[in-house]
Amino acid sequence: MSNNNANLADIGLAGLAVMGQNLVLNMADHGFKVAVFNRTTATMQKFAAENPNTPGGLIPCVTLEELVKSIKRPRQVIILVKAGAAVDTIAGQLAALMQPGDIIIDGGNSQWTDTIRREKEYAAKGINFVGSGVSGGEEGARFGPSLMPGGSAEAWASLKPIWEAIAAKVDERTGQPLMGAAPGKPIIGGVPCTAYIGPDGAGHYVKMVHNGIEYGDMQLICESYWLMKLLLGMKAPEMSAVFSEWNQGDLHSYLIEITADILQQKDPANPRKYLVDVILDTAGQKGTGKWTSVNALDMGVPAPSIAQAVFARYMSAEKEKRVEASKQLKGPKFTYRGSKKGLIEAIRDALYCSKICSYAQGFNLMQKAQDEYHWKLNFGEIAMIWRGGCIIRAGFLQKIKEAFGRNPNLSNLLLDPFFKAKILKAQPNWRKVVSLAAEAGVPCPQFMSALSYYDSYRSASLPANLIQGQRDYFGAHTFERTDQPRGNFYHVDWPEPKRPMVMTAGAGK
Repeated sequence: MSNNNANLADIGLAGLAVMGQNLVLNMADHGFKVAVFNRTTATMQKFAAENPNTPGGLIPCVTLEELVKSIKRPRQVIILVKAGAAVDTIAGQLAALMQPGDIIIDGGNSQWTDTIRREKEYAAKGINFVGSGVSGGEEGARFGPSLMPGGSAEAWASLKPIWEAIAAKVDERTGQPLMGAAPGKPIIGGVPCTAYIGPDGAGHYVKMVHNGIEYGDMQLICESYWLMKLLLGMKAPEMSAVFSEWNQGDLHSYLIEITADILQQKDPANPRKYLVDVILDTAGQKGTGKWTSVNALDMGVPAPSIAQAVFARYMSAEKEKRVEASKQLKGPKFTYRGSKKGLIEAIRDALYCSKICSYAQGFNLMQKAQDEYHWKLNFGEIAMIWRGGCIIRAGFLQKIKEAFGRNPNLSNLLLDPFFKAKILKAQPNWRKVVSLAAEAGVPCPQFMSALSYYDSYRSASLPANLIQGQRDYFGAHTFERTDQPRGNFYHVDWPEPKRPMVMTAGAGK
């Protein structure tokens, strides 16, 4: 690692919670000297004392001024603090100490609109502001995350050597994550799971969509588990074996892998039980899935599967109300009497098809966002940097990369030849699972929503013509006609029964 001044750090980091500490150690393992600061000085001192001999070295700093002075120019400082006001506070304090050309990197889950505002604000002062998605949790931060930086090209050129060094790596040919990292012994070779996303808030936007897709993936896996449990009466270790088998095929992913692991864990408090069976069924969230769904509504992009995954978490939080309702509201009496092996195979196919739809919605959202915010996103590259390090890492993403390689202007993943063929083959099982779930009264909102999305997208005609008739009837909102060119709008003076109807050209929608 070349350094103009061995006494100065290559980069600084403020915010030494678990993610911050692990990211520092990752950078230090790759030979970068890191200046570190934490608002609580004792936390910083303890961290520095526990890691005295990292390959790159640490420079403990008691104040932000000391932190800034400890870094070579152009200074680069990562902030890992709670999204919102805390980012504005510490970024403002840093900027007051920095010089033109220096770089502030927000590595938290900030809302992309805040990042757009901050990038513009600091650019006026000559300071580069980078909003970078960091995905992979604590382990990813330590051994290789997926990194999604947005900001100026100038800032990316400075940050690139560090980001490419610390990012997760995948095999260039297969896209499979390269494993074997250990403290002080980083992976050598492979394709880094990072790339320049685009200007201002593009990096944080793509990270938000990643999280929305992650919500969808998790819900689909949970619905698969629930169907096996309720329709087939399978126990946790048996389901673990199924997920392990699925992880060897098309569904190979980090989330499938950890699901298999979770299902075989015994309860530490009672080893006769499996832990999953004693975990309360109320799911938490940090809000990024909601942001994705709200943004889809704001931009008019159909993303129902992602939204249903968010709503499913909201429903899970209604625990007390659900318990009370279960005493009063009854579902059907149903016993599955078909093939166990056949149903497991059908659930796998339903999961795969629904996953395609969920990702299609996420990529369509990014396609609309690039027009809305004047970005130019490389969707194949985005799929590539998600292949390792992040929570949704999966072999599936290699197929998405290949799809956009075949057609960079692909309007929907469902239209790619590979995915189209997969759904054509698997949709009978998909429909079977959704039908069985409805017949048995087993809630599967994600499976059902994804199938409805697929059927809606493949339909040349939908019943929205009646909606437009209703809107024109009660509000004179006008409508277009199937026998006239698009863009011509009409209004009808809707008559009382048996009175003549009068149609006029309309200007509105």
